[in-house]
Amino acid sequence: MKQHDKADLLEAKLHALMVAGLSGHSSAYQALLTLSAERLRSYFGRRLAGREFDVEDLVQETLIAVHRKRATYDPSLPFTAWLYGIARYRLIDFLRRDKRGVEVPVEDGFDTADTDAFEASLAQIDLDALFADLSPNQVAAIRLTRIDGYSVRETAEMTGQSEPAVKVNVHRGLGKLAARIKGTGDAN
Repeated sequence: MKQHDKADLLEAKLHALMVAGLSGHSSAYQALLTLSAERLRSYFGRRLAGREFDVEDLVQETLIAVHRKRATYDPSLPFTAWLYGIARYRLIDFLRRDKRGVEVPVEDGFDTADTDAFEASLAQIDLDALFADLSPNQVAAIRLTRIDGYSVRETAEMTGQSEPAVKVNVHRGLGKLAARIKGTGDAN
């Protein structure tokens, strides 16, 4: 089974657990939090290598935010996009208050006052609309490299594409997105 298929299965499982948890099934909700914590450790670990205590603090902060914002989750949207949206905002907040002088790029700065889940859901809707005209390989390559932060090599392993194919799919897909946003039709 390809990594991309595994990611789809994990998304389906997490989504089902979240929906069940929202319906009052506490064991499903507990399983959701456990699996989410594993994903978050990986997500933050890639971004904060060698800072295990910070990673664990961010995992716990994110799980608390998921719990507090769970009522805002839209079950028609992928759970992992919502989860990683919240995680990203937590990471940005952490880097802002970190006393080690890590700078957060201006384009990553967001005001996160009680809008984490809502904005993550809106962003997912916008992305889904933009990605509608792209091939599945282009969508996967862009999501994994540009949104989820995986390397080209990791993306190639997860999707079964070659590394050059991942690069081409990102390049062409972003070209199509840019053309669509500018209103000039299809590029490439």
